[in-house]
Amino acid sequence: MAAKAGDNPDSLMTLATVFCLRNLRKTMCYQGFRNKLCLRSDIFLPSEICDKLVNTYMELVHTDSNFEPEESFFQLFSDPRSTRLTRVQLREDLVHDRDLEAIRKQDLIELHLTYCNSLSSRSLKTLTCFRETLVSLCLFGCSHIFYRKGGAPLACNEDTDEEEDETPASRQALETDFNFQGFNRLRLLNLGGLPDEVDAETLLKPLKSLTSLDLSNVQLLGSTFLTQWKERLASLVLYNVDLSEELISTVVEINNLRHLDISRESRRSSKFKMTRKILTAIVQRLVNLVSLDISGHTMLDNCTVPHFEEAMGRPSIEPCKSSIYPFQELKRPLQFLGLYDTTLCNVTHIPAYKVTGSKNEDQVLNAIEAYTEFRPELAHRAINQLFDIARIQHCSQLLRALQLVIAALKCHKYDKSIQVTGSAALFYLTNTEYRSDQSVRLRREVIQVVLNGMEQYQEVTVQRNCCLTLCNFSIPEELEFQYSRVNQLLLKILEPARQDESIQRIAVHLCNALVCQVDNHHKEAVGKMGFVKTMLNLIQKKLQDRMCDQVMEFSWSALWNITDETPDNCQMFLNCRGMSLFLECLQEFPDKQELHRNMLGLLGNVAEVKALRPQLLTPQFITVFSNLLDSKADGIEVSYNACGVLSHIMFDGPEVWSMEEPRRDAVMDKMWDAIQSWDVSSRRNINYRSFEPILRLLPQSISPVSQHWATWALYNLVSVYPSKYCPLLIKEGGISLLEKVLELESSQPETKDMASKVMEQCENFKEDPMETNHGQEVNYGQRG
Repeated sequence: MAAKAGDNPDSLMTLATVFCLRNLRKTMCYQGFRNKLCLRSDIFLPSEICDKLVNTYMELVHTDSNFEPEESFFQLFSDPRSTRLTRVQLREDLVHDRDLEAIRKQDLIELHLTYCNSLSSRSLKTLTCFRETLVSLCLFGCSHIFYRKGGAPLACNEDTDEEEDETPASRQALETDFNFQGFNRLRLLNLGGLPDEVDAETLLKPLKSLTSLDLSNVQLLGSTFLTQWKERLASLVLYNVDLSEELISTVVEINNLRHLDISRESRRSSKFKMTRKILTAIVQRLVNLVSLDISGHTMLDNCTVPHFEEAMGRPSIEPCKSSIYPFQELKRPLQFLGLYDTTLCNVTHIPAYKVTGSKNEDQVLNAIEAYTEFRPELAHRAINQLFDIARIQHCSQLLRALQLVIAALKCHKYDKSIQVTGSAALFYLTNTEYRSDQSVRLRREVIQVVLNGMEQYQEVTVQRNCCLTLCNFSIPEELEFQYSRVNQLLLKILEPARQDESIQRIAVHLCNALVCQVDNHHKEAVGKMGFVKTMLNLIQKKLQDRMCDQVMEFSWSALWNITDETPDNCQMFLNCRGMSLFLECLQEFPDKQELHRNMLGLLGNVAEVKALRPQLLTPQFITVFSNLLDSKADGIEVSYNACGVLSHIMFDGPEVWSMEEPRRDAVMDKMWDAIQSWDVSSRRNINYRSFEPILRLLPQSISPVSQHWATWALYNLVSVYPSKYCPLLIKEGGISLLEKVLELESSQPETKDMASKVMEQCENFKEDPMETNHGQEVNYGQRG
């Protein structure tokens, strides 16, 4: 069978790295003085392993809520004699000055710091420790690194109080002593988001050998300083930098450029107009160009050929056929051309292999891919366009689309706009239309980023999108690997007294599905999380509003499921005023058949627990159950479940019946009448995964009516659903118990007759099972 999309397994290196990080004290480390994590003395780790450990650690910290960060993790790499780091990527606020100081003795070649807003100018001092080896440095979005904490002078003190690390750098105390003097090997530098107070020209002046420079969102006082690298610079990024004719003139002098990015966030944010003359100058002067991004610019109409001319022939990437006049002078197609938020992306002939724009799916996916890491504001818009494609049209590059959205959600866990659009896109990309093409691994990745979003944001739109996306999965099977986490998140959603109605409905539906057809230990664990109390609180609120809606019905259904064969949860139901709410609902909503069925199904579970039955044995409850025997709600279901509750109570014998009214024999007579009124061929709205509670009522003479109810239940199920229930009855030893019913003198004739029919039905099934189940696999469901 062909592998499904996204089904490539992790490498052994990745699996081993993750295992070690989750079990540091059992693998590479021990607990030292003051619980400090220390590397074992007999371990030496080469750079390939150390780099992988640090970079995977950062990924786990940001994407796995079950992964606990280690305060002294970076200290493990403080000694280059036992650990070697060369390429490190750190991001977000969890990285502190002390973490960089811990690795200051390492000979780093690459250091990428992205959105590390907890770093102060102390980390600038640490950077100088790497000046002799550093080739690539990224400080993108590290807005506080050029400021001192509390106005302190630039210093690198190993004994600095760690509490100081938690204090954001003061934006008033600008660090003026740092420059890149001595960084002679530095070739690639990203200073995106450099504060306006820092003079880029002065800062960069010592660097003589740069080949790649990113000055995104940097305010340039002048541009001539860029020419100091005109013979060396191969990549220049000036995203959201205010363009001028002077700047363009300077840029086209850097004649070895292979990648140029002069794009903007949007056309609205710039007065600069991209003309045919400017584009022509770029193409003619920068002859080595293979990648160009001019996204977000207003294009003057004289850039493109007339529509009637470009409409001729199939789309082509040959420069000579280009619909954009200046690009007709290219010697070869560009590898990349950024045209997002421009009118140029809509033309027919574009001389580039990869184009960003909004014209079609390919352009949109290219935009998400190109802009996710450093331009979430653009990625957000592109994901929104992908959402429209998946919702209205059809996504033809499903695997790529999913992987890009997942990557964006992981990369920008704290960006609300990305989380809203990303979770919405995932809903459509995981629905039934695309499901057959997705691997288990890929769908699990989707689940994890969805749960990350639910964890991070209590905002209505994100929560609704995430809950709706989870509804696209087989529940509980596909969510079982995150079972505890997803239940905790859903219960948290349902905690507020007045939650958004749609979210409440979806969350309760998910809760109900999650406790259906799962093992008892799962249900017990969820019960301890407060599941029973949460559902009863929802029911209480609906009663106050005098409203019986889906939330009310789903809540009772969820309680029915979670109490099945779990005595502890049944006890919780009784302890949390469950019976009072049952009576109130019965009185407030006398005609709600589905509600009555769910409530009686739940009470059937409670009645199966011998220790709890005395709490049901009150005149009020017995009268209610007895009256419900006459109910015609939902076919026979309400009457059947009421009779089941009473059957278990009767099984405890006459000695426990201490009340005068109603009389035990009168109730038993009503039970006989009810059973005889039911159609034995009725199709049922109930699932059994075990017959054990029914079977225990068979070989006894204390309550013949209980025995009859149990026998009727078995006959109904094995005759209407033979392929499902005959094997279950045989497997659980039901035939021998039915034989005992035939032997007992106390068994009523009609009970014996029905027991014989059950045995006959199972015998016929054993002789010819194919006749009824058509080779289908037997699936034992759960009540509810």
